[in-house]
This record gives sequence, structure tokens and C-alpha cells, in this order.
Amino acid sequence: MSIYDVWPEGMMALLTQKEADVLSASSHDALYDLYRNCSLAVLNTGSITDNSKYLLGNAKNFEINVVRNERGLKIELINPPEAAIVDGHIIKQIRKHLYAVLRDIVLINSINANAFLKQNEKITQTQSEEIADYVFMILRNAGVLIPGKKPNIAVCFGGHSIPSHEYDYAYKVGHELGLRKIDVCTGCGPGVMEAPMKGAILGFTQQCAVNECRLIGEPPNLMVSDLVILPDIEKRLEAFVRLGHSLIIFPGGPGTAEELLFLLTIKLCPENKHNFMPIILTGSKESEDYFKALDEFLITCLGHEITRYYDVIIDDPVKVAKTVSENNKSVLEHRTLFHDSYSYNWSLNIPYELKMANDITHEFMASLNLSKNQAPQALACALRSAFSGIVCGNVKEQGINAVKNNGPFKLHGDPEIIAALDKLLTSFIDQGRILINTKEYKPCYVLE
Repeated sequence: MSIYDVWPEGMMALLTQKEADVLSASSHDALYDLYRNCSLAVLNTGSITDNSKYLLGNAKNFEINVVRNERGLKIELINPPEAAIVDGHIIKQIRKHLYAVLRDIVLINSINANAFLKQNEKITQTQSEEIADYVFMILRNAGVLIPGKKPNIAVCFGGHSIPSHEYDYAYKVGHELGLRKIDVCTGCGPGVMEAPMKGAILGFTQQCAVNECRLIGEPPNLMVSDLVILPDIEKRLEAFVRLGHSLIIFPGGPGTAEELLFLLTIKLCPENKHNFMPIILTGSKESEDYFKALDEFLITCLGHEITRYYDVIIDDPVKVAKTVSENNKSVLEHRTLFHDSYSYNWSLNIPYELKMANDITHEFMASLNLSKNQAPQALACALRSAFSGIVCGNVKEQGINAVKNNGPFKLHGDPEIIAALDKLLTSFIDQGRILINTKEYKPCYVLE
């Protein structure tokens, strides 16, 4: 057994006895599991996998304890991954990110958000506003909200499992953003979550702006300067759309489709008609067919009007960065006109269905209304949930076990929509966009 001690700095060096106890292995608390798994993600920074079951399964002996003593506080790591250790010491940037995980988990616990974020319960308007407050408090606590700073954040969405030419293109886009001193925000992991940040670092360095520009994201991502932990995908996406000023979609798989449909559901809401939230879909020349397939799917399901809500830029990183720069100026004008915060888009209406952390079960997936006999935003939201369930069945332990024990999820809907969904998902499978390091993918879903 190997044990390594990490000593937090600043305010995180002091916790109450209760805070320390609930985050120690002996607590057997659900919060500890979240803390352990987030810390494990940080310690596995650089690992090329998107399968949480694989990640957790290879770290069964890993534990983490928060210990209070006369010096304040220490984090005790038991059997951490070897990749996090150099010459007997935990890598410094990883230590810094471990502090950030502790900071955010302590806040999540202190807010006790579960009182109004229960699964499978309809969220009221008041509770919906409370969730916006909750996300705001997490971001403020992490220091990523800067009062008065002009809109300057480009949020990048895209796949973990992407070919080298798509990685290189995302890197070039990041480089062009960095040259224009545009802050970059992404999710976590490899692929598009990594490439734009790598490119942005080079651009920041060339402009001597490394210390004034930011890379915002979640673990595992060693390049992140401002790391934030959000409790679930719904809160993460809400944080991104309220924090970001321009949204960039690179090629990906079901997870990227889920993210895009989340954004389009918001755009389709009549309440957001005058809320400027620019979306750019972009990729290399080799990815043009991917965007044509995605465009065809969206038009089939949501009508041709849906194309008004996003721009498609193929094989032109400079144009992407210039468009982002111009969009950010428009966001500034809009926020100023409507007296909305530059750092957090309070006026954006996010439907309560997008805020719910759905419990992905066979019953939930079968109940989704994938038909056109509803408002476009409602169908977009249902399609988003369908992709969310597929992601869960592919890479999340809960979903993987549900499919293993009860067979694939079943999705029902209008024949035209089901056919379009089948065509898009088949293209994802053929292009290897579903799972990393998987030679033969067995679908976790059946379309009927």
C-alpha cells in the first residue's frame, strides 16, 4: 500500500470536523463517492479513456481521506495512480486541482442542493431559479466569475473519440482563439476537450498573455487554469451557457449531439427570442460530411428553420476565431442594452426539463416522446434526453449495468424521426465516434 500526503493551501487548509468526516472513506457517504471519483479523475489526467466503469474498475484500491491535525488539514491519498507521481511526489498541477475538487465538493455539501434537486420530480419556476443561483454560487466560489470583465469566453463542445485530423483542426482553432486572447472553456477528458486548450496555450504564449487569459474546465485536464466541479451534466451545461459568450461545436458522438440539442432547446424557447447566444459548428474539410449528416438530422426532426440558430464554418480556423471575436462584441452590446451581467447570463430561460438530473432507466427511455405532435423545443428536449441515455448506457457505470442486466434501452417515436436517429447513430458507429479503444461496438439501444 502506498500513501501520499497533499497539504491544501489558503482557506482549504481549514475545515470543520463535520466537513472533514463526511469526505473521508470511513463515512460511507454518497458525497464521499463523488469526492473520490472527481479526485480520481484529476489523478488520471492524461488517460485516454471515456469509460468511467473502466476508470473506476482499475482503481479499486484507491481511497482518499481528509485528515484534520495540528497543522490544519491534509489530503491522504492511498494507492493513487502511478501516472500522478514523479520521483515520489504528486505532480504540482494535480495537487492544485485536488484543492479545487475539495473546494467545490465542500460548497456542494454546504448548500445541500439535494433539498430541491431530487430526481424524477418536476421542478417549479422558483426551484428553477434556485438552480441558477446554485450554479452561480459554485462558479463564484471557484473564482471564474469576474465582475465587469467584457464578454470573452468561448465554450468548446465536441467528442472525446475523434480522428487525428479533427484533433489537429480543434488545436488550430484554439491557437487562433489564443492569438486573440479569447478565454477557452471546455469539459473534461481527451479529444476536443483537450485540443483547443493546447492550441490556446500556444497563442497566449505568443501574445505574452498566459497570466491574463484563462482555461476553464473540469478534470481530468491538466491544462486547466480554473478548475470547477459541477454535480451533474445538467448543471455543467447550465454553467457553460450562462458563463460562456460564444459556443463552438466540434465533431463528436452522442454526447456532442446531446450538448447541441441542449443548446437548441434553449434557442427554440420563445422566451429567448431576443437573447443573443451564438453557436458555431466547425470542423476540418474531412469532417464536412459529419456536419451534413447532423444538419440533415436536425432539419428532418425540427424543420428547416432550425438552421437559423447556428452557423457552420468548414476548414477555416481563422474565420472561426474572428467570428467568435465579433460575436463577443455583440454579446457585450446585448448585455449592456438589457442590463444583464457580463459574467453570468441571468436572463437566459432554461426549461426545467433541461435542469433535471434524469435517472436513466429503461422505463425513462421508453417514455420519451419522439414525435412531431409537440412544440419544437419539446421535441428537441426529448431528443436530447435520448442521446443522454445512450451516453449513459455507453460510458456510465449506472447505465452500463442497466443494459447488462436488462438488455438495451428501447426508443419509440415517429417513423421519420426514428429513421433519422438510426441514420445518424449508424454514422457515428461507422466513424468510430461512440467509444474510445473499442474495436466492436454493441449498441446499448434499440430503435422501434
